[in-house]
Amino acid sequence: QGPPFGNAVVDSVTTVPAGSPANVGTWFDGTDVHFSFELPQGDPGEQGPGGEVSQGDLENAINLLTSNYTNGVTNLGLSPSDPPTQNDVQQIVDKLDELINALRR
Repeated sequence: QGPPFGNAVVDSVTTVPAGSPANVGTWFDGTDVHFSFELPQGDPGEQGPGGEVSQGDLENAINLLTSNYTNGVTNLGLSPSDPPTQNDVQQIVDKLDELINALRR
């Protein structure tokens, strides 16, 4: 039986070429046992099935659809008076309705 030790410490894990043997190196520093692992790369696997939608396709679709819905809504371009008049408020309401309808498509 060897001396007691404090910790098992992994110093490194290295990938070696496929077909190479796995190897573990150890050393004791008086307190901790240190490990260095060499693990062979696995053989290439078969191509998996494609996903339903890639992240890029999803982002492009969202960006295209959402901007196309609202591109036709022009800026309000209103400088309301202080206090706002009924006409100022009505223009804001009309523009908000236009935006809501564009987003519902």
